[in-house]
Parts: sequence; C-alpha cells; structure tokens
Amino acid sequence: MKTTLELPDDLFVAAKKRAAEERTTLRAIIERGLRSQLGPKRAPLKRAVLRWVTVDGGLPPGMDVADRAAMHDWLRRER
Repeated sequence: MKTTLELPDDLFVAAKKRAAEERTTLRAIIERGLRSQLGPKRAPLKRAVLRWVTVDGGLPPGMDVADRAAMHDWLRRER
C-alpha cells in the first residue's frame, strides 16, 4: 500500500543516511521501525532480588576496601 508521510527534515536526513550506510532503502528502514514498534509486546525482564547479608563487627582487621588489589590479596591470603 502506498501512503504519504510528513517527517521532520532532520529525521528524514538521518533515515536516508542510515539507509545509505546499510545499503538499503528508506522504505526498508521505515518498515523495520514500524514492525519493531507494532510487533508483539515482550514481557519486562524480571530483576534479580539481592539479599544483603550483614554481620556485626565491621571489616576484618587488615582489609582495606579502598584498595582493590590489597583487598583481593587479603581475601586470597585468608582462604
């Protein structure tokens, strides 16, 4: 089916540029965009629930969390 669209100049130029970069047609770019907007809705991703585990007493002696390398060294030593 044929139709006429009025697009803002900057959007038209960007779409033509993308079509040229992808070596395709403006029609294909518009069709792909419409299909992505009108296609089936995807279920939102479920977020993982983080459970914080805390203990009394704070950091162990000698662990410096501001120095990542030193912290990893401390963890390796203590195992």
